Amino acid sequence: MKQNYDYPFTISVSFEKVVALYEERLKTEQNSISKAYIKSILEYAENNPKLTEGLTTEAEIENHKDSIKIMLDDIFPNMLSSNEIKAASIPFKTFIFNQSERFAEILEDAGPDFKFEPRDFNHEYDYLYACVIILNNYYGYKIDFFRPIYYDIPNKNGVVKTYRLFINADFVEIEPTELAIDLSDEIVDLLISKPDDIELWKTFFPKNSWKFKGFTLLNLTDITVDEQISKLKSILINKNLGTDKLIPEQLTSVFRNIFKIQDLEFGFTLYNHDQKAFEILKSKDIHSYILGDIVTSDCNSSVCQGTLKTLVNDNEYFCISDVETYAKNTNNNQLSKNLLKHQFHSCILAPVAKNGHLIGVLEIVAKQKNQLNQINAIKLNDVLPYIYAAAERNQIEAQNRMKAVIQSKYTSIHKSVEWRFEEEASKFIDAENKNKAHHFKPIVFEDIYPLYGQIDIVASSEERNKAIVLDLSEQLKVLRNIFNKAIKLKPLSIYEHSIFRIKQFLSLLEVNFTADLEQNIKRLIQRELNPVLSHISDELPQLKSNLDDYQSALKQDQILNYSHRDAYDDIVQKTNEKLADQLDQLQEEAQVIYPHYFERYKTDGVEHNLYIGQSITKHKKFNLVLLQNLRLWQLEALCKLENTFYDLQQYAEIKLNAASLILAFNSTLSIRYRMDEKKFDVDGTYNARYEVIKKRIDKALIKDTQERITQKGKIAIIYTDDVIKHEYKKYIGYLQNKQILGDKVEEFELEKVQGVSGLKAIRVDVMYKFNQEKRITYKDLIEILHH
Repeated sequence: MKQNYDYPFTISVSFEKVVALYEERLKTEQNSISKAYIKSILEYAENNPKLTEGLTTEAEIENHKDSIKIMLDDIFPNMLSSNEIKAASIPFKTFIFNQSERFAEILEDAGPDFKFEPRDFNHEYDYLYACVIILNNYYGYKIDFFRPIYYDIPNKNGVVKTYRLFINADFVEIEPTELAIDLSDEIVDLLISKPDDIELWKTFFPKNSWKFKGFTLLNLTDITVDEQISKLKSILINKNLGTDKLIPEQLTSVFRNIFKIQDLEFGFTLYNHDQKAFEILKSKDIHSYILGDIVTSDCNSSVCQGTLKTLVNDNEYFCISDVETYAKNTNNNQLSKNLLKHQFHSCILAPVAKNGHLIGVLEIVAKQKNQLNQINAIKLNDVLPYIYAAAERNQIEAQNRMKAVIQSKYTSIHKSVEWRFEEEASKFIDAENKNKAHHFKPIVFEDIYPLYGQIDIVASSEERNKAIVLDLSEQLKVLRNIFNKAIKLKPLSIYEHSIFRIKQFLSLLEVNFTADLEQNIKRLIQRELNPVLSHISDELPQLKSNLDDYQSALKQDQILNYSHRDAYDDIVQKTNEKLADQLDQLQEEAQVIYPHYFERYKTDGVEHNLYIGQSITKHKKFNLVLLQNLRLWQLEALCKLENTFYDLQQYAEIKLNAASLILAFNSTLSIRYRMDEKKFDVDGTYNARYEVIKKRIDKALIKDTQERITQKGKIAIIYTDDVIKHEYKKYIGYLQNKQILGDKVEEFELEKVQGVSGLKAIRVDVMYKFNQEKRITYKDLIEILHH
């Protein structure tokens, strides 16, 4: 027998064991007809000795094809040939020499290019399995090496079906040759401990050192549905129904195999119990055939009453074998319209429910009518529990994510102070369990040091106003152009008057912009110009394209076009989001230094408060060195935010500038949680002075000048006593050595801020690492950005 790979034995196909079984049976057989048949088989075998001696080549087997069929007639009865998936074969080879009609049909439908090999086929391990067969059959060991063997075979429609293989080795004999090595228990123990060392196994089982004589029987069982359910279970357990992009493709393949429909599709619709409404799954890859393009819909407007009752109340399948008939009977409701729009003519709506609780509807749809029906809907019985588990998990994850967003964006309790809220909550729960009243104690943290910092967009109000002026000017000029064209087509005094009014307001925009002027322009367009435009639309169809272009530039229900203002607001928002995210990440590093309370919020930039002290941290001793470390961290963090800000500017259409400051306060204060405002605030009249300074210092002026202390490309450090100044000058020297801050350091006294006097400031240049290793100054940076 020609062998493409090495094996520990030579192979010959022999029917000696078949003959032996017939001989044993003849001794006890009483039926005369059966006895005559057995004698004829034995006589036939005696006249064809090659069948028992062994066929050693594929050519020999082919030449004895008819003889083999006769010898295996009992094993392959004609009456079962169209049902049984069975074949006679040689182990470890794909050579089949006798097969049932059903087996042959399956291989023929798979196509000429199909290779009959098991899933995850590995010839290297075939050698190992051959050796184990010898150990078990000849030496009597009981090594359990069995593993399920699966074949994935496509049918003529291209649907891949899964079969499990069962091997019958009753007709096999194994004998040693002179090359065989006698094995001790110690050697077998060594081999079993090294299953991956194929070369070691080959040492003790040399090539062709054993004889394999006989044949094996292969029996295939169609387990496609079981396999697909197992696959579906694995997909849904390991992946998120709403966010994983591979799920739709994978589940589509599963459902197509279960229903044996190649162009079948599936969808999913959530059910909201509180609102009695259907909702789309938050996944752009999973469609809803109940809702179509609608995000949410009242159940009664989506499906008919019968459908609703079956799904929601009864939790039973609703099958539509003929969608066109269903459409006529329901007066073309939303579901039928969606199905026919996509050319689906049969459908199964399966309730994904547990204990009467409907969580959603699985939608299986097919192109032809009657392809899906009440009968084959039962195929989903084994699938729905896994769909429910996945949908429930998706719902829980969505709720948790929503809560996390709410916590993060709206009502966050910072981790550093959670313990204090938990203490109070625990007391409340204990009292409630004992039916006692509990009065919440104020949550106050005393003797803590505050740190405040901000990175602010310079002159943000002025820049935003410039964008609005540009929007208003452009809109008025477009209108002026339309009226100029209208005069040429049909001279009317009202057109000239409109142009005159537009010129008046364009002149005002060039002089000084105010909120009143913006509102006056809005009234001008709404009350004076729009009625004239309506007249032009009716009377001058030649200007239709101009009017359409003008209208399309406006957002729905808007009078004014704010494209430049919106672009400015958008870039400010995106910049602030990026800076806030970076600050949050940097904050995680700072918490490692020493746990402290942190909050940040977005205005025309990003501001942050840090509070550090023993009262905030329950189990860790506070030391002033930790405060100093945090101050240094804050200064370096602002330098990083400055760099990020200007990194974003190189891609921005609108160029912005930033200025940063730190308020270095050397006294402790108290903060109290305000229940009504759901946030912490400084506590006490004296401490309020800190809040006054914090809110005004970004506009503070250098004493005896009109220059603001905050300037582009610089960080200002505001302080009240020289101890702080000397501390921060050490930090500045350290960061200058790292080329994070520049050489220029300025010191100033500041003007009074709302009656608070005695404020001083250090101002230092920031160095920027902009697309190169060497750090550069703000002046150099601006030249690059505006080059």
